[in-house]
Amino acid sequence: MARRRHTEEHENHERWLVSYADFITLLFAFFVVMYSISSINEGKYKVLSQALVGVFNDPQRSLKPIPIGDERPLTVKPSEPLVSDSEQTDAGIASAADDPLKSIADQVRDGFGDLIKSNQLTVRGNELWIEIELKSGLLFGSGDAIPSDKAFSIIEKVANIIKPFGNPIHVEGFTDDQPIRTAQYPTNWELSSARASSIVRMLAMEGINPGRMASVGYGEFQPIDTNTTAEGRAHNRRVVLVISRNLDVRRSITGAGSANVTPDAALRRAGTQTAPQPVTQSVGASGVNSPSPSL
Repeated sequence: MARRRHTEEHENHERWLVSYADFITLLFAFFVVMYSISSINEGKYKVLSQALVGVFNDPQRSLKPIPIGDERPLTVKPSEPLVSDSEQTDAGIASAADDPLKSIADQVRDGFGDLIKSNQLTVRGNELWIEIELKSGLLFGSGDAIPSDKAFSIIEKVANIIKPFGNPIHVEGFTDDQPIRTAQYPTNWELSSARASSIVRMLAMEGINPGRMASVGYGEFQPIDTNTTAEGRAHNRRVVLVISRNLDVRRSITGAGSANVTPDAALRRAGTQTAPQPVTQSVGASGVNSPSPSL
């Protein structure tokens, strides 16, 4: 019986192209990932860098106890009333030479003359509080709350001016009415709050007592200009640092926003006391810091 001849299969000499194509695809994906990792956001890098420097240069921070309940100020030294019961005080920043609000306002005007001339920064106020208004485009990118490089230098200068004083501070964030729907900021509420919180965090990193500060976001609902034009929307996108006479004044302002509050009789009476002087913290024998005043 004749044997069947075994037919050899034809060998495909181009099979290596499949493996080569897979290798090239993986190599391309690898370089894309490496490139994306190497792209550094300068704002995020500076926030992380300054946070790490603060941690390693402040050994007492870990000794500060976590407060439970309301902290009461150790001392509150009242000053002479700034207004009389006749309610005849004119609006405007007080003219007393030793008034901290006037001193802060004057220093800001002297230090930011170029930004004031270009309408990027505005200083205004009265006998109870002052407002330092900054355009959002000066501090943040569009639709973002990560501070720009320029924001760090501006906030550093502002912090050096207000650091010696004990007045309460709150930061207000505002947006225009253009909707935003991202995973991080579903609405303008979140965006305005995040921007205000970023400024508060930067002030704290520059040495401002966090107990003095608060942040609030008003979203698109307190415009100071029309939202029907690009110029009007740019005016509405702003961050306002409000330095108050004392804590009672700050509480009254944050309820409605600085743009909607006027120094009426009740508010003037609340502002007849200056802010408590900053209390120097010291480490006692037990290794626990003494509480700071709640401002």
